[in-house]
Amino acid sequence: MTRILIADDEPRIASFIAKGLTAAGFTTSSVEDGIRALDYGSSGEFDLLILDIGMPRMDGFAVLSALRAMHCTVPVIVLTAKDSLQDTLAALNGGADDYMTKPFRFEELLSRIRLRLRDTPGFQGAPVPTSGDVTLDVDLRSAKVRGRTVPLSAREFAMARAFMENEGRLLTREQLLSRVWGYDFDGSSNVVDVYVGYLRNKLGPERFLAVRGAGYRFVAVPAAAPQPSSGA
Repeated sequence: MTRILIADDEPRIASFIAKGLTAAGFTTSSVEDGIRALDYGSSGEFDLLILDIGMPRMDGFAVLSALRAMHCTVPVIVLTAKDSLQDTLAALNGGADDYMTKPFRFEELLSRIRLRLRDTPGFQGAPVPTSGDVTLDVDLRSAKVRGRTVPLSAREFAMARAFMENEGRLLTREQLLSRVWGYDFDGSSNVVDVYVGYLRNKLGPERFLAVRGAGYRFVAVPAAAPQPSSGA
């Protein structure tokens, strides 16, 4: 199991990331200050570190510098509210593998995590999302339904993935908003219904069951059984 360390002193953000990564099949641990981030990050127990800059006791730049001075090669994705070019260059030149600014979309963070982990020797990628007769292609951002390729927008793909990874489970509108649009989305939850409509049109209405007043449930349609060949 791939283990990811989240170093962020904002509990709401750390919890949001941890829930999303757990749903995606990762194991997570969280720390709220730089000293613990350095201690845990250099332990060799983690496959990737998500690192905030503005942490107490020791800031993220110092943590990153100390990790690299110790020849610790754990991939580091800096996730911070600092969005200046100077901060970005300081982190990348200091040994960060990637740099993202807050607010952020979880699906983008997840994609960057998988990209960095693919570069890690011995890493086994996550399985291709498949449910019944639907398979998602992560690289092409499309779905294959009974041999037919269906292109999806970024948010359609993110929502389809959320449904398929939670096959048969009720997903509330709030859960889908958080997973697809991010923790800071302040629009109407009606957008969820709109995108479910898009997916129904593209993948089939029978797969997305509405639960009145609650949300939606994804139901897998079994793949068609191969037809027996006719003998003479």
